[in-house]
Amino acid sequence: MDLHILDHRLRVTSIGKSGLARYTHPLIKLIFLRNRSRCKFFSLTETPENYTVVLDEDGFKELQPSEHLQVECSTWLPLNVVSNGNASSSSQAVGVTKIAKSVIAPLAEQHVSVFMLSTYQTDFILVREKDLSVVIHTLQEEFNIYREVGGEYVPVNSQDMQNGLQRNGKDAPKATVHPVLIPENHFCVMSLDPDTLPTIATTLIDVLFYSSSPAGSGSDLNQDLECVKFFSFSLIDGYVSLVMDTDAQRQFPADLLFTSSSGELWRMVRIGGQPLGFDECGIVAQISQPLADSDISAYYISTFSFDHALVPEEDILSVKDMLQRPRKEPAR
Repeated sequence: MDLHILDHRLRVTSIGKSGLARYTHPLIKLIFLRNRSRCKFFSLTETPENYTVVLDEDGFKELQPSEHLQVECSTWLPLNVVSNGNASSSSQAVGVTKIAKSVIAPLAEQHVSVFMLSTYQTDFILVREKDLSVVIHTLQEEFNIYREVGGEYVPVNSQDMQNGLQRNGKDAPKATVHPVLIPENHFCVMSLDPDTLPTIATTLIDVLFYSSSPAGSGSDLNQDLECVKFFSFSLIDGYVSLVMDTDAQRQFPADLLFTSSSGELWRMVRIGGQPLGFDECGIVAQISQPLADSDISAYYISTFSFDHALVPEEDILSVKDMLQRPRKEPAR
């Protein structure tokens, strides 16, 4: 398999809900006015706490500093696993499952923090730019590694990376086993033709910026039977991906959104009792590894405060049982 280091330098940010009005104009520009922005990588995810915005340097310039904007200090690089020239896929398991053992677990063992963004089309593993030498050294035996340069993929010479290699220390703290919440919502993973975005503009703006959260605030998220607000939109290299619950889905024209032929519904596993932070390693591996071992499909979306895994509706009981057992820490 091939591992592509994509030609995007990304920033991970959070917009507080109380300050959303300050950023509505640049966000609408980034979503709908592609010809007015050079941004090629944009992802916006609403959770009960905030809006997580992941975007490239051109898009980041659109967000003016304020007390409502939090910015993770690192620059992140997106990795993509490719098999036979296409984003890796499997008829038995999709999403983060297929890359858990080959990418996520080895990086956790090397204490490399990752930020996951699964989309309808593929999965992006974001790593800090400063960790790239460790990433390449760790994965070079498993993958042919290429770096995107000017639209072309150039083989990475691992020897060239040795000079800058600084391995992460083996004495890094062990990953905490975080609690999980399984809300009641049923979710859809969907896409649409980006040229039809103007057709759904009013609905998308209403759902993203004006809908009320079922939970109201993060204080009521301790009960497993509760629905939570979660909506994710990404526009990456011309491809649109949407993750929404069935209540939101019903507001969109059915003939514009498309999903897999099975029309599968997904349930969410929300990871973290308190905000997770960015320095802890192994959180994604803790969740994705047992799912991969059981060949259970999963989409995984990290946000500024918490992580979220989507699994098929029919697997939620087995996943709940699996994650309630004592989970071994992936990094030693």
